[in-house]
Amino acid sequence: MDIALRNAAKEFMVRYGGDAFPNLFVSAKGTIVRDDTGREILDFTSGQMCATIGHNHPAIVEAVNRAGEKAYHMFSGMIPEVVAELAQTVARDWMPERLTKSIFVNTGSESNEVALRMAKMFTGGYEILSVGGSWHGITGGSGAISFASDRKGYGVPTPGVFVMPEPNAYRPYIQADTEEASALACLELGLKMFDMQSSGKGAAIIIEPIISAGGVLVPPKAYMQALRRAADARGMLLIFDEAQTAFGRIGHRTGSEFFGVVPDIMTVSKTLGGGLPMAGTITTSAIEENIHKKGFTYYTSHVSDPLLGEVGLAVLRVLQDEQLVARAGSIGGYLRERLLELQQRYDAIGDVRGEGLLLGVELVQDRESRIPDHDLGARTTKKCFEKGLSMNIRRRPERGSVWRIAPPLTVTRDEIDRATAILDESLRESLDERARSRAA
Repeated sequence: MDIALRNAAKEFMVRYGGDAFPNLFVSAKGTIVRDDTGREILDFTSGQMCATIGHNHPAIVEAVNRAGEKAYHMFSGMIPEVVAELAQTVARDWMPERLTKSIFVNTGSESNEVALRMAKMFTGGYEILSVGGSWHGITGGSGAISFASDRKGYGVPTPGVFVMPEPNAYRPYIQADTEEASALACLELGLKMFDMQSSGKGAAIIIEPIISAGGVLVPPKAYMQALRRAADARGMLLIFDEAQTAFGRIGHRTGSEFFGVVPDIMTVSKTLGGGLPMAGTITTSAIEENIHKKGFTYYTSHVSDPLLGEVGLAVLRVLQDEQLVARAGSIGGYLRERLLELQQRYDAIGDVRGEGLLLGVELVQDRESRIPDHDLGARTTKKCFEKGLSMNIRRRPERGSVWRIAPPLTVTRDEIDRATAILDESLRESLDERARSRAA
């Protein structure tokens, strides 16, 4: 442990929000990260939901070395062979049939900026309809359409942005006989509000197929189908932000495949880079042709970089060679079973939801009221980390207290057993401590 470096982090680094730890970290491999005390920690967030094939997978290390032998970076107008191969692989092996045209950039925020520019130029409109609980990034356009994080203090957001209530089966905004009916009622209300305010310049509706930062909410398939019809009826494009759902994490190639709904534009990022800053925006040939003729540009210093082309191809090959898409479904089912066992033992676990290896566990004060238990979530998350398990918890007051559990697709049953044992012990200790405190 280097105290000087810990002090340097405090003295010279900007604090950028989110969970922060007092220790520093030195390495990562597979499902394990190691801190500066030598302690090994199970990483059940895959870094920032990015390292889907495990930290520092040998194929990624080899890809970086290959790029070092050829090129890391080129002039943006020079398309590297490996980037052309990546675009071909994405279109032929991973995307719905209509989505064939890709542009490769660096981050999820950036891929959504590309999508918004495409939609606005194609339609001639500027109005964007987003969903509550969504997270699309922090840059100008993507930050304006994100509603799962802080929006205060950064000035006037991009104009033309509208929000509608997200479908939440566990804590519905509109009560109805079924989850599907509640979700469709939310959609109907949101569309009515949008139509009342719209100036007739609709450009796009954007949604995460599984609303992750909003609490790992899985809409009914009928909701996604109705969203497709709503976009068509208004002459707007439908954008799927599949930063977390594309390339296998949910046990399907994409959220589009899972829901049986094809968007006009799909944005991808985390699950394509395998831990490196890689993102893409994929659309149809008709949309690409239309905006190209109108003069579409998204010309940055690192568009189509060969380094990330090598890495993206390596990730996709590992997913196929190791059959990780199917494995995400099966091992995700095992993880869900273990979490459901915990739910049977603890009334504080109100809900377990999600798909594949993108799961949410919601903590409540009691199951009848479903009031979020933020104190228990924060207390237990801290204990888990102290015992060797890192998990991300969403604890915004309006979103509930929800663990987002998303280990690498390479996670083993033994690692799941160890993680759930830590969670079990930490939750039990937190509840016991609170009971003693209240009794005192």
